[in-house]
Parts: sequence; structure tokens; C-alpha cells
Amino acid sequence: MLRVRCLRGGSRGAEAAHLIGAMVGRAVSGWLQAAPQSTSTAAAALSRRAVEEEPVTEPEEAPVCSYNEWDPLEEVIVGRAENAHVPPFTVEVKANTYEKYWPFYQKYGGQSFPADHLKKAVAEIEEMCNILRHEGVTVRRPEPIDWSVEYKTPDFTSTGMYAAMPRDILLVVGNEIIEAPMAWRSRFFEYRAYRPLIKEYFRKGAKWTTAPKPTMADELYDQEYPIRTVEDHKLAAQGKFVTTEHEPCFDAADFIRAGDLFVQRSQVTNFMGIEWMRRHLAPDYNVHIISFKDPNPMHIDATFNIIGPGLVLSNPDRPCQQIKMFKKAGWTVVKPPTPLIPDDHPLWMSSKWLSMNVLMLDEKRVMVDANESTIQKMFESLGIKTVKVNIRHANSLGGGFHCWTTDVRRRGTLQSYFH
Repeated sequence: MLRVRCLRGGSRGAEAAHLIGAMVGRAVSGWLQAAPQSTSTAAAALSRRAVEEEPVTEPEEAPVCSYNEWDPLEEVIVGRAENAHVPPFTVEVKANTYEKYWPFYQKYGGQSFPADHLKKAVAEIEEMCNILRHEGVTVRRPEPIDWSVEYKTPDFTSTGMYAAMPRDILLVVGNEIIEAPMAWRSRFFEYRAYRPLIKEYFRKGAKWTTAPKPTMADELYDQEYPIRTVEDHKLAAQGKFVTTEHEPCFDAADFIRAGDLFVQRSQVTNFMGIEWMRRHLAPDYNVHIISFKDPNPMHIDATFNIIGPGLVLSNPDRPCQQIKMFKKAGWTVVKPPTPLIPDDHPLWMSSKWLSMNVLMLDEKRVMVDANESTIQKMFESLGIKTVKVNIRHANSLGGGFHCWTTDVRRRGTLQSYFH
């Protein structure tokens, strides 16, 4: 594997920024020279606008740089619960939710999540942001969006959901920020909340890639996917998923990084999406497909969460089929304790195993649920200090600390931890 130091931008991002800047400069210069004198007012307005907008520049330090899940965290995007809406109860949503919550989706699909619960979730995430800042991390946020607006494409009609889980849509690999295409129709336009931030990072030198946007036509989904309950169907274990191979799709949260990238085929990530990522990142990065004894895989970080060089949390309820491969490479595999979250707490879009969905601030500091005392003790036994935060109501929206964040910049280098 290639080993490079990301000088806060890296060569590929800097070259792209320099080239685009030169092209824009030549285009504006040529237009101004060719324009008649009578257009001087318009030309002056164009020049002022170009000055007012932050120019694309070649930076000394990159705004985006992250190779793994544990190098010292410098800047992070934290999602927003504001205006979050329940997704319409379509086939792809049904395949990823528990039967006991299906009446909730049937009743509230397309409407706001319960207002009191949402208010508490917003307050919890604000406190999480404050604690991150206290720990020395720069915190960025997506834009508030009205997710109730109905939209229509030639292939489907839907309302939006939220911008609560940046980990689902944004993947940082080195100095590149990649927008995932997503697989739920309610998340088709979720990228809009992050565009102002991503444009800012691009103007400062980051590489920016948007994966091919799927049409999300009916052919992308197995419309007859025979789910009685999420708990008892074994179709995913047999290689049958609600998403087909009609076109590439993936959620960024099905990838996890340790120099190399590891990914699972899931209900929202198909093999075409994985192959697109493999080709896009080659030859600098290796992408390994791994699988789990999981009847309903969606997002890898509450199943297999890499927390240090050669150190991984592996969900005992969803064992990794390739775990011998990691042990042979010298990795330490830790099984986290059973979550303590009570049975009556609503988890509309996730499982109890969000307890292991932690955010590493560096190799020796981890942001962890304040209510999960057993996993706190586990981290302490590993010599890792716990930064305790309560996000119980935010958990209900489908994610823990790792889901609620995308690490934009970590202080480290590209190295291989897997052979």
C-alpha cells in the first residue's frame, strides 16, 4: 500500500484546485477582453462577485485529510436533527426496520418525528458539539432543510428525511470527500444540506467526488422482497437483498477505514456500488468485502467498528465470517458487552448495538454513551479514556456517535494495518 503524508490537501487535490483555478481565471480574463466597452458595468459586477466568492486556491494545508478511524481528530461534521421527518414506508424502508415499528411508519411516514422527542435529540446533539469543542475539535454542521417538501423524479415521488447522519452520505478517504449515492428514496436529495460545506472544502483544496446518482427506479428494489419480520427472515444470509444490481448504490456507512477500506454488501449497498468504489480508489487504496452473520445488514459500524491500529470491536451477535483473516494479520478482536439500553426505549431506525457505535477522538480517547457503563469499563481496560455523552433520544433517529459524525480531518498518514 502507498504510504504518503497528507500535507493538508495532498498532491491530487492541490493539482485539481490549481488546474480549475487556472481554467476559471483564463475564462474570465478572455471574456472580459472580448466584451465591448458598453458591458463594463456587467464586467465590473462579475469581477466583484468573483472576489466576494471565496476563490479556488492551492492550499498549504488541506481542509480534508483522514485515512482511518482513530488518528487525532481535528475537524468533524456533526449532523442535525432539526426538521427530521419519518421516511415514507416503502419497500426499502420496510426491509431495514423492525416489525414492532411498522405501525409507526405506516402512521407517520412523511410526517415529522414526535416533536418532544425531536426537541430532546436536538439538545443532546448540541451538547455533544460543545463537548467536542471542549476536547479541541472543530465542529461543522450541515444546513437546516425543510424535509417535508415532496419531490418527484421521472421514477418516483417522495419526501425527505434528515441530515442527521453525515456518516451515511459522506466518506473521507485521504484528501478526498466522496458523496455516496444513497439507496433510500427519502434520502435522494440529502446531499443538499452538505453542499455549502463541501464547496468550501473544495475551494480550499480538497478533492470532491460525487458517486453516480441512481435513478432509484422500481428495478433497483425487489418489490416482492418477502419480509414477515426482520428477526426471522434469512434472505440476506443467503445473499438476497432488497436492493438489486440494477445500478450502483451504496451508503458511505457500509465502509470503514484502516488505511485499507472494508465494506459489506447490505440492504443499501450493492456489489455494483462496491465495484465503483474499488475502481475509483484504485490503485492507492485496497477495498475488502467482508460479511457477517446478520439477517438484516445495513451500515457496518454497529457490527464491526475499527478503533485503533489492529484493534476492532466485533459484534458478538453478528460475527464476522472472515474473522480468522484479521486474527492472522495480528489484529486484536474485542467483543463489546451486551448493551444496557432498556427495551422500552424507541429505536425506530436502529438496534441496541449503537452502544459500540463510538467515535475515537484519538487512540486513547473515545466518545461513548454516558448510560453504557459496561462498555465504558471495557474501554478503560484497554487503556482508553472515555468521554461520556448522553444521546439516548438522538439514538432513536438511527445512529450513535460514529453515525452522527463524519471526521473531516485527522492528523495522520496513510499506512497499511492489514496484510
